[in-house]
Amino acid sequence: MSIFRALEISSQGMSAQRERVTLATSNLANAETTRGPDGGPYRRLDPVFEATVNDDGSAGVRVAEVVADPGEGKLTYMPGHPDADASGFVRLPDVNPVHEVVNLVSAQRGFEANASAVDTVKTMAQRALEIMR
Repeated sequence: MSIFRALEISSQGMSAQRERVTLATSNLANAETTRGPDGGPYRRLDPVFEATVNDDGSAGVRVAEVVADPGEGKLTYMPGHPDADASGFVRLPDVNPVHEVVNLVSAQRGFEANASAVDTVKTMAQRALEIMR
């Protein structure tokens, strides 16, 4: 495998983790959004990763799709809320802040692992150049 291919694979991994961070932060930011574009509560979003296989047999990763949570959300009693029904209940998104923070930490670790791989490839390339001198 070439040095450039190794860098490309790590770049794919970092891009996938960046997308995961973007979605987790969007979920946290909209944890109490009761009215989205469709009129209902915000729907939690998750990335679906897919392995990619290249012509040389090496593998990478990409975000195949972004999936919205199929759940209806949770009912919370808030009689003064503008979106409350006749009984005083509001449907909030089914976003668990603990779950989202775990996703953020996991994505951070994945990103750091790929960044470490890039540093290792860089060090190997530098040593190869030193040997050629």
